Amino acid sequence: MAMWGGRFDSDADKDMQDFSESISFDKRLYKYDIQGSKAHVTMLAAQKIIPEDTAQKIIAGLTQVQQRIESGDFTFCAELEDIHMHIEKNLIDAIGDDGARVHTARSRNDQVALDIRLYLRDEITMISEMIRDFQRALVSQCEANPAAIMPGFTHLQHAQPVLFAHHLLAYVEMFERDLGRLADCRKRLNVMPLGSGAIAGTTLPINREMVCELLGFETITQNSMDAVADRDFAIELVSALSIFTMHVSRLSEDLILWCSQEFYFVELDDAFTTGSSLMPQKKNPDAAELSRGKTARVYGDLITLLTLCKGLPLTYNRDLQEDKEPLFDAIDTVVKILKVYPPMMATMKIQPERMLAAASDPALMATDLADELVKLGMPFRTAHHRVGALVKWCRDHKKPLNELNLDEMQLTIPEAIAEFTELFDPAVSIAKREITGATGFKVVASRIKYWLEKLAV
Repeated sequence: MAMWGGRFDSDADKDMQDFSESISFDKRLYKYDIQGSKAHVTMLAAQKIIPEDTAQKIIAGLTQVQQRIESGDFTFCAELEDIHMHIEKNLIDAIGDDGARVHTARSRNDQVALDIRLYLRDEITMISEMIRDFQRALVSQCEANPAAIMPGFTHLQHAQPVLFAHHLLAYVEMFERDLGRLADCRKRLNVMPLGSGAIAGTTLPINREMVCELLGFETITQNSMDAVADRDFAIELVSALSIFTMHVSRLSEDLILWCSQEFYFVELDDAFTTGSSLMPQKKNPDAAELSRGKTARVYGDLITLLTLCKGLPLTYNRDLQEDKEPLFDAIDTVVKILKVYPPMMATMKIQPERMLAAASDPALMATDLADELVKLGMPFRTAHHRVGALVKWCRDHKKPLNELNLDEMQLTIPEAIAEFTELFDPAVSIAKREITGATGFKVVASRIKYWLEKLAV
């Protein structure tokens, strides 16, 4: 008979047991369930709801249960449904009837809400540290290649020359925003729900503030119904992880393009690529492609959680058991990405000559020419039109901008001066862009220095 089966005449159907169990995935919460139980019984003893010696006996028994789980000397079974029942049943088996006191003044509803919050606090800390390592790998490439010039793209077409380091630092900035979202999420989930019971709290004189302090939470929940029904924190976390994987997917797309023969701006280390079962010459950027693909998986986890919660009445419903698999999957997927990407970026080799050649198309400096006209007093829209006409003339006459003489330039830009014919050097173009946030050599060097200091271990 199940531990909750006092009002039932028979056990659940075997298929029903298999259908309703969650131990196959929530067993990863074991140490948080035990951590919460230890704090709970410590408070129960302090409030004289249970004897002190009973609390100590329970705490010792919980330690034994944890040791058994971690040593592999523990049997999980569908009949006990979830991690909470497994730990409580094994505790009672270990220390006798005193173990049954562990569930005084709580429900599995507030217990699981506590366990997930404790678990996610640690996971957010770990993921945040791994994202920092990702940033370090990107900045190390910037430090190693501070002057490499490449074409920047808009609409996947060559736009203007930029520094390779400037391009990578864009992702460092994105990941910094991701870290901010994770920190915000951790702040909102760091609220202690235990003591809410199944829905209405308890008539026993518990001290929730004491448990809050013992477990390191910032504060306690203020509404017992909200406390057991709330999964906002899980949705918010997976949302933040979805945005992070979106950023990774964009970087993956850049790398996949850069690795192609048409670009060949970078080459990934053999450790992070695979070959073809048919074509011997192939070297495929599989880590980047898989990361791009796994982003869809994390998005799916987010949609699952949102859909799961959208129609649930207050308070707890068994539907909420389904929150864990998408939550765990999103975390596991992000962790896998973060184990592969930092070393892949750190070992990546760039091809600066190929980058520079692609960035040396003089058409990429057409905006520089328009800017020079603005400096002479011409309205920008007029300058834009004049330079556009010049680009069209060059295209029609199959002559690049940097091979024009002054007379040819003055056909469409009468105001052109001799110095304009010397504007078509990508390094000169970059050197002129020294405003905050731009791609100028000094600005980017300063930003690399900033990140090296911020990310120093």
